[in-house]
Amino acid sequence: MPALSYKYRLYPNRAQVAGLDAMLGAFCDLYNASLQQRIEAYRRQGKTLRYVDQASELKGVRAADDRFAVYSFSAEQQVLRRLDKAFRAFFGRLKKGKAGFPRFRAKSMFDSADFRVGDGLTIRKNKRIGVAGIPGEIKVKWHRDIPAGAKVGAAVVSRSAGKWFVCFQVTMPDGGVQPRDGASVGIDVGLSSLIATSDGEAVMAPQWTKQATKKQRRLQRALARAKRGSKRRLKAKCRLARHSAATANRRRDFLHKLARSLVDRYAFIALEDLSVDRLARSMLSKAVHNAAWGQLRSFLEYKAANAGVRVEAVDPRGTSQTCPDCGTVVAKTLSDRVHRCDCGCVLDRDVAAAKVILHRAIHGKGPGHGLRTPSQRVAA
Repeated sequence: MPALSYKYRLYPNRAQVAGLDAMLGAFCDLYNASLQQRIEAYRRQGKTLRYVDQASELKGVRAADDRFAVYSFSAEQQVLRRLDKAFRAFFGRLKKGKAGFPRFRAKSMFDSADFRVGDGLTIRKNKRIGVAGIPGEIKVKWHRDIPAGAKVGAAVVSRSAGKWFVCFQVTMPDGGVQPRDGASVGIDVGLSSLIATSDGEAVMAPQWTKQATKKQRRLQRALARAKRGSKRRLKAKCRLARHSAATANRRRDFLHKLARSLVDRYAFIALEDLSVDRLARSMLSKAVHNAAWGQLRSFLEYKAANAGVRVEAVDPRGTSQTCPDCGTVVAKTLSDRVHRCDCGCVLDRDVAAAKVILHRAIHGKGPGHGLRTPSQRVAA
């Protein structure tokens, strides 16, 4: 059954904000104490503790410390599972020769708590939510309804830039989406044009990061001048966080709308299977992060899955060097923005690449299928 996330804004009052902050602080203390217990157990006895070992002691911890007794037992179990997940990820990295031991968490950086709906967090009849250990009922902005027939499982209460949110994990019933018939499109992503389609459409990449840089530098300087531990520094930190969150929200809103537009218009979408992580470590990292190709692909895939649209990712190698009409390899540098081939094909470079991507997705991606690849010999 497909699972979706529905995120809503919370509007807690002052007492509830204080209660939520105290809850996250207690969960952070539990996380750090559990991490310290694992370190000491291995240091003194050579024993590796697991989630089951620490979860069996949780009732004793709640009995000994009144702070933990008022909050949801299952939410505190989730804190231990989060630590266990961090250790499993550490051991996985260790096999690959990469370090990164789990670290102690600061309370200012521990910003979320996991709940099970109906156990620790409940949706009341008045459309507000109740959280164990938090006074009263918290107001929710229901900007969209949860689909009828969907099963609401887990929920995450989070804090971001001074604002509070709740994210519900919703499981949709099977068999609700049928494959759709319609037009096909290939999409080439870039830095000057965010996307270019095989139909000739180009969407310019908004410069979110560039537009926000001037104010961000000013806010960072104000933060650096403030004395550590002072209220002035805390206010400067909150202003910087709000500015960064506003930039991320603008980017996310644009990509959501772009992905929805593509899914509404096409029944088959072909993309490049790019390694965004590697590109983000190159000299173009700032522009790559601004374009957010990975986020756009993620939005496209989940929206397409819920609309009956098929998305295919193809090998990106040579797509910008191949002629979409005859398949000849036409060498180009990054400064060459127009594709010109001896066969008479003259197109925008990105549009030509989008046509090649669509051809590969339809007719095959391997050597010897569809258009020529750069590894094949080109006739003189």
